[in-house]
Formats: sequence, C-alpha cells, structure tokens
Amino acid sequence: MNFDDAPPPAPPLPAPSSIAALPSRDRPREKLARCGPEGLSDSELIAILLRTGLPGVNAIEMARRLLSRYGSLAALARAPVAELSGIKGIGPAKAIQLAAAFGLGSRLAAENFERLPFNEAGQVYRYLGPQMRLLERESFRVLLLDTRRRLIRMEEVSLGSINESIAHPREIFRPVLLYSAFAVVVAHNHPSGDPSPGKEDRRLTRRLAEAARILMIELFDHVIIGSPSQEYPSGYFSFREYGLL
Repeated sequence: MNFDDAPPPAPPLPAPSSIAALPSRDRPREKLARCGPEGLSDSELIAILLRTGLPGVNAIEMARRLLSRYGSLAALARAPVAELSGIKGIGPAKAIQLAAAFGLGSRLAAENFERLPFNEAGQVYRYLGPQMRLLERESFRVLLLDTRRRLIRMEEVSLGSINESIAHPREIFRPVLLYSAFAVVVAHNHPSGDPSPGKEDRRLTRRLAEAARILMIELFDHVIIGSPSQEYPSGYFSFREYGLL
C-alpha cells in the first residue's frame, strides 16, 4: 500500500452541544452523585452551577472558556458580578450563582478554623486567605484572641485602594479594647498577589508593636496575604516568622 495515497485521519468529533447528549456517566450532576465533588474537574463543578451553555456550546465547555479567560479558579472567583454578567452566555442570574458559590466556599473554609487556637501564621492564612485573596482592594483586618489564642471575633478596620490600606493604630486597637482581647493578630492583603512587605507595612508594624506594649496586649503577628509563588510558596509573609516582630 502506498501510504502517500492514504486518506487523512478523520478530525476529532466535536463536543456534544448539550450535557444531555453526553453519556449518563459523564454528566456532571450524575458524576457528582456517584463520585462526590472531588471526582469532578473545576469546569464540571462550574458547569453544574451554569446548567446551560450557548447554542452549540455545552455548560462544561462554557466553564472551560471561563477558566481560560480568567486564567485560574481564584481569578474567576475575584471577578465582579457586573463583569461576569456581561459575558455572553452568563448573564446576571448565573453570575450571581457563581458569586454565591465562591462566597460560601470561602466562609466554610474560615468556619473550620474559628474554634482552633491561632498559634502560627499558616493558620491565619488558611482562615483569611480564601476571602482576602478574592478582594480587589486592600483590606486590613484584626483577629481578636482570648488567653488561649482562640478567636473572639474578626474585625475589618480599613478598606483601602488597589495598593494601599489606610489603617491607624487607634482604629486597629479600638476593637481590641472594646472586646477585652488578650492577644491580637493583624492582617492585610496585597491584591497583586505579592505578599512582600513595603516600607509602610514595616513602619506600621513597628508602631503597632509599640502601642501593644503600652497597652499590655500581645501583638502575636502581622500577616500579609498574597498568593503562592516561587519566592513565597506559602502565599503569605509573616513578620513574626521573619523575626521582625
């Protein structure tokens, strides 16, 4: 046989235009009922929320396009509802459903840590990170702790701009005194994802340490929330862990 005369290979079959056209075992809802959420990909989980796609594009492919557009699940979770609503095939209802799902996920992650003592910065990151990584502006938050370093409550004391949160020791320590906290952890996020401390971060930490000593309150740590990277694989910067507090 002359291979030069062989017909070209057949093109791959297009993806089914609707989830209903998929075999039952491959449909996201049935797959979740059978395997649990851990058995589904990100796009399949998102497809369950979307329910429908566009003509010729099923919900799974629509979800893949969303993830590709934003580059990651975290970036998609940060997308404003108004922005998602403007994407063809999403609209306001689906955008709100996505925002609600991401919001519940971050709250559940935080709830799991509320009864545990905060003894290291990694716990602070796991508690606050799911929420604060989604923010487009800097937020400064205070964790009020009891004598066993268990959480009394969390307070947001400042919400700033894209690259700056304006916080004063007076506002930071007001809830500490109001709720008679024994110790405190302060934290803020860098929307850029880089948790490296700037000059203002270092200056504020020194002022907070001085104020805490005067008030006889334990300033356990100042944690900057970012995203995991080669320089910061943990995703955060801890002034305590770096010996700066």
